Amino acid sequence: MATLIAAKDSSPIEDAETIKKACKGLGTDETALVSILAHRNEAQRKLVRLAYEEIYHQDLIQQLKSELSGNFERAICFWTMGPAERDAALINEALKKATPDYKVIIEIACTRTSEELLAVKRSYQFLYKHCLEEDVASQTIVISTYRYEGSEFDESMAHSEANTLHHLIEKKAFNDDEIIRILSTRSKEQLCVTFNTFRNIYGTTITKGLFASPTDDDEYLGAMRTIIRCIKNPQRYLAKVLWQAMSDLATEDDVLSRVIITRAEKDLNEINDLYFKRNNVTIHDSVARKTWGNYKTFLLALLGNNNN
Repeated sequence: MATLIAAKDSSPIEDAETIKKACKGLGTDETALVSILAHRNEAQRKLVRLAYEEIYHQDLIQQLKSELSGNFERAICFWTMGPAERDAALINEALKKATPDYKVIIEIACTRTSEELLAVKRSYQFLYKHCLEEDVASQTIVISTYRYEGSEFDESMAHSEANTLHHLIEKKAFNDDEIIRILSTRSKEQLCVTFNTFRNIYGTTITKGLFASPTDDDEYLGAMRTIIRCIKNPQRYLAKVLWQAMSDLATEDDVLSRVIITRAEKDLNEINDLYFKRNNVTIHDSVARKTWGNYKTFLLALLGNNNN
């Protein structure tokens, strides 16, 4: 369930005019920007952006980038983007780092539907004139748009592939194409059944076998564990990611805003429930204590009334 509290009635033209007024003069009225953009859903934000470009012949996001700075600028610009454009930009940003942040790519690949990923691929190619699969190939991460999204599963296949995965893990054949094929093409429902079957047969979780010895590629195995955790229970995974980010905001602040921004219109309520169960504090309270200024006001607005 979403946490965003969007305005029931809004005028994109009036919103565009108010934003333009907030950006005029020596200072920027950041409070006015938050009051509008933090209370508009995806469809409403799209209309505001279109209205702004039609009236002022300028892209709203470029306007915001020129007026704002720091964490607040980054957060509000990503929020104003459409989901596919945002995901494409997040992946591009992750790949440009000195050490590519594979966890961002995996998070997107494993928590979006096939249709959503197809839109991300198209947006990435439009924005960066590159093929997404080619750019992530060096990370051995397959962003598949061919997963079946239904709830059906095959128990005999789960049993067979649990045995296959166990055999390859026991051999430490972590780079075997069969592991990649299973993880990247099977439906999420099928994989969850396979992971449960693995645990029932062998008395341990599949992730426990994916820890490195001194001769193994720890980064690659970390990526594999992240894929499995994201597929098994994305809300639990994201709740843990948020807690880790809260513990080290000096280096992980981008993680905090990314999770809130990308999940506020989806399942942030469920993530908050798991976060509270794990840490005995809400995301709202953690954000209120550890962030500040209009950045804090913006994130708290996306969290809605989620304070219990």
